[in-house]
Amino acid sequence: MSTFTSRRGFLATVSGAATGASLLGQSVAGAGRRIAPAGPGAAYKPVIRAAFVRRKGEYGMLWPGAIYDGAAALAKYRARTEAAARELGLQLELRPELLYTAEESVAWTAEARAAKPDGLFVILLDRQEHAWPTAVQAAGTGIPTVIFAPVGAAFTTNTVELAGRQGLFIASTDDFRQPLYGLKMLRAAAKLREMRFVVLRGKERKDVTLEPFGTKLRYVPAREFLDAYERTPVTAEVRQLAAARIKGATRMVGATAEDVIHGVKSYVVARGFLEREQGDGITMDCLGALGGTKVSLPCIAWSTMLDHGIPAACEADLGAALTHALVQYLFDRPGFQQDPVPETSRGCLIGAHCTCPTRLAGFNAPAEPYFISHHHGKRDAVPVPHWPVGRRITVADITARGGVRNPPMVISSGTVVENVAVPPSGGCVVSVMVKLDGVTDLLAYPGFHQIFFYGDHKRDLIAYCKLAGIPAQVV
Repeated sequence: MSTFTSRRGFLATVSGAATGASLLGQSVAGAGRRIAPAGPGAAYKPVIRAAFVRRKGEYGMLWPGAIYDGAAALAKYRARTEAAARELGLQLELRPELLYTAEESVAWTAEARAAKPDGLFVILLDRQEHAWPTAVQAAGTGIPTVIFAPVGAAFTTNTVELAGRQGLFIASTDDFRQPLYGLKMLRAAAKLREMRFVVLRGKERKDVTLEPFGTKLRYVPAREFLDAYERTPVTAEVRQLAAARIKGATRMVGATAEDVIHGVKSYVVARGFLEREQGDGITMDCLGALGGTKVSLPCIAWSTMLDHGIPAACEADLGAALTHALVQYLFDRPGFQQDPVPETSRGCLIGAHCTCPTRLAGFNAPAEPYFISHHHGKRDAVPVPHWPVGRRITVADITARGGVRNPPMVISSGTVVENVAVPPSGGCVVSVMVKLDGVTDLLAYPGFHQIFFYGDHKRDLIAYCKLAGIPAQVV
């Protein structure tokens, strides 16, 4: 039977059901009951204390000058701050009155130090007197702090003292998107601390904390996944999800409709574990637990979860799990966990794996074109999305492996140059070749299972590392 005939016949069979017909027109990431994080991270609202700073009276000759409309700036940035808090799900504790004096600033920072919120947000509407001393005091609390200084509120002489300070992000600009990103960074650090990963690995059930991030890990014996898979029937929902996945594909190569059904069943099983164990993300020793069985590897499951905003990492890799979560919190898109392959002829890095999301441009963006292939082990079904040549991407890897006390984040940026065809090449079927900026020694590229994701965000990740106290290894 030809691949085309198999695909068409399967769709015809499933679309005979009324419920199935309504799903076939939907994108695969939207079919079925939408999955959502079910852990403590999803429920947690990061607490941000915020205050505006300026002196009383007219600005006069001192910057930002009499030409600056401080009242209008206050109204504008107060409204934008409150809107950002609603958008990001923050508990904003904004001081009703401005900090008009040095004494008020000292009292406010002392109260913040005692309250221990998740972050401080200080908006300077002045450059003079107690404005920058307030920024220094906030930075000295040990609480991650974002300083927003619209143009007119800062000279480099004001910022130089704080420029290298850890735990601090300074946005000296009229563009509110930058302080908004500062608030996203505060949220990300708090969510990363509060979230829980379900780790399907080993034989022991236990709850542990992954230091220094504070992330919760709930280990569940891998055998429980196997048992649940064997108990789970092929339901109408499984067939509908499989039909939507196949309909969304441009073609099928090697893999059959039954392979897709089995992969989707793994998704339904994994979804149940995420919900029952109250997880915000999931990872599994997939090759160790399933490689020697006939149970479908969770490639489609993880791809679907990533498309839905669930951090889902392969091979129980905790560093990759953290990096997936961070990329999602900061940039509202999924990433691609991959095995790094040096390409010495073209001076490139190939990211190769058999699990890749399709909504690479964002959770609410259309899926990239994909076809369905066998896993590199010539089994199961794998979505293989097309990465647009010329697309700028970022590489990130929190190297939390081997018990490193304060693991660095490897950071690079580059450009997609090719989607490597596998076969005839060997290895994982999603193989994306990237020309990295300024990287010449690909044979010694650091880390493993680095995350590729859309956009040039090297500078943004460096800022996050500085604010969160993570060493940045920029390559």
